[in-house]
Amino acid sequence: QRRSLAPSQLAKRKAGEEEEEEEDEGGRHPPTTRKRQKPVRETESGECYRSPFRKPLAQLTNRPHCLDSSQHEAFIRSILSKPFKVPIPNYKGPLGLRALGIKRAGLRSPLHDPFEEGALVLYEPPLLSAHDQLKIDKDKAPVHVVVDPVLSRVLRPHQREGVKFLWDCVTSRRIPGSHGCIMADEMGLGKTLQCITLMWTLLRQSPDCKPEIEKAMVVSPSSLVRNWYNEVEKWLGGRIQPLAIDGGSKEEIDRKLVGFMNQRGLRVPSPILIISYETFRLHAEALQKGSVGLVICDEGHRLKNSENQTYQALNSLNTPRRVLISGTPIQNDLLEYFSLVHFVNSGILGTAQEFKRHFEIPILKGRDADASEAERHKGEERLKELISIVNRCLIRRTSDILSKYLPVKIEQVVCCRLTPLQAELYKNFLKQAKPVEELKEGKISVSSLSSITSLKKLCNHPALIHDKCVEEEEGFMGALDLFPAGYSTKSVEPQLSGKMLVLDYILAVTKSTSNDKVVLVSNYTQTLDLFEKLCRNRRYLYVRLDGTMSIKKRAKIVERFNSPSSPEFIFMLSSKAGGCGLNLIGANRLVMFDPDWNPANDEQAMARVWRDGQKKTCYIYRLLSTGTIEEKIFQRQTHKKALSSCVVDEEQDVERHFSLGELKELFTLNETTTSDTHDKIKCRRCVNGHQVWPPPEGSDCTSDLSQWNHCADKRGLQDSVLKAAWDAAVTFTFHHHSHEEQRGIP
Repeated sequence: QRRSLAPSQLAKRKAGEEEEEEEDEGGRHPPTTRKRQKPVRETESGECYRSPFRKPLAQLTNRPHCLDSSQHEAFIRSILSKPFKVPIPNYKGPLGLRALGIKRAGLRSPLHDPFEEGALVLYEPPLLSAHDQLKIDKDKAPVHVVVDPVLSRVLRPHQREGVKFLWDCVTSRRIPGSHGCIMADEMGLGKTLQCITLMWTLLRQSPDCKPEIEKAMVVSPSSLVRNWYNEVEKWLGGRIQPLAIDGGSKEEIDRKLVGFMNQRGLRVPSPILIISYETFRLHAEALQKGSVGLVICDEGHRLKNSENQTYQALNSLNTPRRVLISGTPIQNDLLEYFSLVHFVNSGILGTAQEFKRHFEIPILKGRDADASEAERHKGEERLKELISIVNRCLIRRTSDILSKYLPVKIEQVVCCRLTPLQAELYKNFLKQAKPVEELKEGKISVSSLSSITSLKKLCNHPALIHDKCVEEEEGFMGALDLFPAGYSTKSVEPQLSGKMLVLDYILAVTKSTSNDKVVLVSNYTQTLDLFEKLCRNRRYLYVRLDGTMSIKKRAKIVERFNSPSSPEFIFMLSSKAGGCGLNLIGANRLVMFDPDWNPANDEQAMARVWRDGQKKTCYIYRLLSTGTIEEKIFQRQTHKKALSSCVVDEEQDVERHFSLGELKELFTLNETTTSDTHDKIKCRRCVNGHQVWPPPEGSDCTSDLSQWNHCADKRGLQDSVLKAAWDAAVTFTFHHHSHEEQRGIP
C-alpha cells in the first residue's frame, strides 16, 4: 500500500518503528494491534526520500539577531537617503481638485501652465522680491489664471482680447465695485464662444486656487436655447453637463430649477442653466431663492425697457456678475442704452432722470439738423463724457474683423420702381386716408400707424391689401376697379409688384446659373405666403420658418438646409420669429424684402449667411420701393445707425441729415426720382446721378453714405444676377463691399 512521502509523515513513521523495536526487545508489554503503516520509499543508497522543494523546519528562538553598531547605522542611513516616490508610473504632480488623498506641499500652482506656448493668461500674480517670498503665507499665495488650452487653441486674436476684457469686468478689476459688462461685438464675431470660455474659466479657477463661481445661468431667446446647449457641447466636449430647459410642464420646470438652485460645493453636477426669457419670467420665483455666480443675457437688447417684467425679474436675481450680449446695443434712443448699462452696472450713469438731463437731451439737441453751434459743441462734450464712462464696461468690434477669415460680402440696397397698379393704389390711398392730417407735432396716432402698415404691404404686393379693397376700408374705396379684370389672390402675379418682379428675376438667374441657395426674409407672414406661391409656381424646393414652428423643429430644418446635399433652394424666414442667432451658412444669397423701423432687426436678419463656416461670396439684397414710405424708413434707419455709430462705434464725423420734423414726409410719393434717399443725403461724390472716382475737388463724402462704397446705376453694377434684374424694375443701388481694400475698390 502506498504511503505518503511527506517529511512530516516520514518522521512520524520512523519514530513509531523505533518504539516498536524497544517494546519487542524488553518484552514488558504485550503486543497490541496497530494500524498498518505504508511502506517507506527508500532511495538506492537506503536513505528515506526527501523532496528537494521542502526544507527542514528550523527551530525558532526568541533571541534577537545582533548586528554590529556600524552595520546598523549604515543600514538606517541607506533607508533615509532614498527619496519618496509616488508608486504610479509617469505621475507628474498634483491633479488639482481630482487628486483625492494627496496633499499638495509648497506653493500653490495654477490649473494650467501659464508658460506654455499660446497660453491665454487672464491674471498674473504680482512679482515678489526674495524677502517677500520668505514672508508670504504659502497657502494664500495667488496663482495664475490660465484659460483651458482646449479653448485657447481655437480662439482668434480678437476673441482672446474679448475673453480678457470680460474676465476683468466680472472680477471687478476694470471698475472697482462693479461686476458687469456689455459684449457689443457685431454679429458673427464669436460672442457665444467668448462667453463659454468665460464661464468655464470662472467655474474652474481663480487667483485663490479655487473656482470663482459655483453656477452660471444663460438667458436667451427661446429659439437659441438649444443652440447654446449645442455650442457648450461642441467646445467643451462633454467636460461639463449643462441643463437646458426648452419645454415641459410647470411642475417639471419648477422641479428642475429648484434642483439647480440647491446645488452646492466645488463639483456641481450641472453648473450651467440655459433658459429662455419667457420661461425665466414665468418661473422667476424659483430662481430668486438662491444665488447664481454669473448670468449671461443673450440678445440683451430685449432688456432695453426697464419697466417690463423680464427686466424686473432679471434685475432682482441675486447675482453680482452680469454679462449682456448684444450686437446692437442702441436701437432707437439713448434711454434704452441707459437701461442696458444700468442693468449690468447699476449706478454707473446715475438715475434715469439724471442720465436724461445730463446726457440724452444735450446729445440729441446737438445732433439735430437745426442745432446751433453752442448746442452742437455741448452735445459733443457730453458724448465724449458718456463714451469715456461706458467704454470701461463695453467692448465693441465691428464685422470688418471677419474679412480676414470669411469670404467677400457684397451688400446692395436696390431701389425698385412701383408698377402702374401700385402707384395708382398708393396715390388713391393718400388722397382718401389723408394720414398727414393725423400727424400733430410729430406724434403718430393709431390711424397713422395703420396707414403705415397698409402702405408697407402695398409696396410688397397689391395682393396684400386686396381684402381691404374688397371691403372698401378707408383709403381703399373704389380701389378694386384698378385691379386687372378677373384678378384672384389664389395665384401670385409678380408683374403687379416692382419688388416681386425683381425677386423673380434674382431667383431665376441664381437657379439657372449657379448652385447657390437663397434666404428670403420678410416682416410679414402674408408676404411669406406669396413667396410660397411663387416657389410652387416656379417649382423651387423651399423650407419656411416663422412663429408657428416649434423650437425643436427649427433646429432640425436649419441643420438640414445647411447640409450641402439638401435639395432645398430657398429658406423663407420671418424676421420677427427667428432672425436672431440662426446660422444659415448653407445659403450665400439673402434677400431682405422689406425694411423694419428698427435697424437692429434688419442687421440681425442679414447676418444669417455671412458667418463662421461660410465658404462662398455672399450677396445681400435689400429691396426698397423707390420714392415710397420704405425709403423714408431706410432713411430713419440711417439716422439711428448714425447715432449708434456715434455712441458705440465712436465715429466722430457722423453728419446730421434728418430733423424730426421730416416725419410728416412719410406720407408722400415721389414718382420722379431714381432714389429719394440719394437725393436727400445730397451725395457729392456723384455727378448727374453717376458716381465718379476720384471724387470732384471739394466733394467731401457724407458720412451716412460712407458705409456704402458705391452709388451705382446699371453701368456701375458688378453683380451679374442684379444686372439681369435691372431692366425689370430697378432704378438705383447703393452697395458695400466687405473687402474693398483687398479688391482695390476705392
